Amino acid sequence: MEPKTGELLALVSTPTFDSNDFVLGITDSKWQELNNDVNKPLYNRFIQKYCPGSTFKPITGAIALTTQKITPDDDYGYTGTSWQKDSSWGDYKITTLTSYNGAKNLLNGLVYSDNIYFAQTALKIGNDLFAQNLDKIGFNENLPFAMELAKSQYANQNGNKIEGETKLADSGYGQGNILVNPIHMASIYSAFANGGNMIKPYLEYDETKKGEILKEGAFSKDAAETIKNDLIQVVENVQGTGHTAKIDGLTIAGKTGTAELKTSQDDNRKRYPCMV
Repeated sequence: MEPKTGELLALVSTPTFDSNDFVLGITDSKWQELNNDVNKPLYNRFIQKYCPGSTFKPITGAIALTTQKITPDDDYGYTGTSWQKDSSWGDYKITTLTSYNGAKNLLNGLVYSDNIYFAQTALKIGNDLFAQNLDKIGFNENLPFAMELAKSQYANQNGNKIEGETKLADSGYGQGNILVNPIHMASIYSAFANGGNMIKPYLEYDETKKGEILKEGAFSKDAAETIKNDLIQVVENVQGTGHTAKIDGLTIAGKTGTAELKTSQDDNRKRYPCMV
């Protein structure tokens, strides 16, 4: 999505099918083949919702800054790759992949994609305030678009409540019950380039069209600017998880993410990498 205008430059659903098969009338055998394909080529994936994984961390950070629950320089001071709030969590711990020596602050949390930092940040925001601010940016809402999009969500049962501390902590880094439509996600990220205002996405080409605000003040202007600059460092910093996307002569902001989907705690990890 072009972040200033909302123009969608590409929508991809894969595996796909050849639309030319339908031009002169598709054969029954070909139709059955498409419908019975286990890879579901007829399933339109970009209108669905998915676990965003670490691509959600900038949203948690932006909410925390906007609500003044943190400052960019707050250093949580923990060490290692495993953490829990206290013994009331039992055996449940938040884990992250990379240990680093720098401050446990917002910039490093994004550069190193630190799950522990954003779990603690979500706890600082609190269940109710986190949910309120997710609703503010379009969760649990039908977004205006040429096609019906799945509603982004943060809770399975009670659609407007995140249940419990551990679920809130997991939500902070894009797990828990967080599911986001990718077009909605692109609109949310547009706020980082537009002073905190989310731009409305559109599908039909119109060379005269200017950006239309979908959500004004989704984040504070200062919060949006801070997150934007930090996302530039995710790519520019040699330690950044997005450094391989760096192109000399261009300034690129982005965030890597790997969602983990498991049917149970004993399930083998299934990881789905992406970058926004």
